[in-house]
Amino acid sequence: MSRTLLVLAHPRSDSLTAQVADRTRRALEAAGGSVDLLDLYAEDFDPRLTPADEPDWTDRDKEYSPEVRAHIRRIEAADDMIVVFPVWWYSPPAVLKGWIDRVWNYGFAYGRSTPRLGGKRMLWLALLAEPKPNALTDALELVLKNGLSEYCGIAEPEFRYLHGAEFTGIPEDQRDARAREVFAEADAAVAAFTARTGTPAPA
Repeated sequence: MSRTLLVLAHPRSDSLTAQVADRTRRALEAAGGSVDLLDLYAEDFDPRLTPADEPDWTDRDKEYSPEVRAHIRRIEAADDMIVVFPVWWYSPPAVLKGWIDRVWNYGFAYGRSTPRLGGKRMLWLALLAEPKPNALTDALELVLKNGLSEYCGIAEPEFRYLHGAEFTGIPEDQRDARAREVFAEADAAVAAFTARTGTPAPA
């Protein structure tokens, strides 16, 4: 049975982003998978880096704060990671960036000859208003796929944009239809990811 760490980074539980994460969780569980939902806002994760979690380049075995060590254990327990987040100012939310800064730390996520994240599989699901890719969205994908995931030893991480996920200005009677399109795109991305990784595909 595959174990997935599902990371959600949105302050509202009724947001489109949260709904995508919930659909993903239910699909994976229905297929027999085990899901650890990490809702960064609901769990009140503190994104601020303090000296306790600052990398010590002379000590890759530094013991980080209890909060960070707890998050490291959750990553270690997972076979797969799926991160669902909105794109704000062509960047991930501050809480997600802080989670990366604090938890994907020296000696754990990188800095060893044998990467501790090697063998894990990863999917980034990013919701944004832009209707199609551009140079800035390409740059964010490059940073998260190559500059983070691959740098930390995760082979062939996947990244999917869910474009047109902001409904401001769309007539009320068209929003449900557009939401269904976003959900369908997300479902397809998750199904493709699970098929490639060997995780039971959602029915």
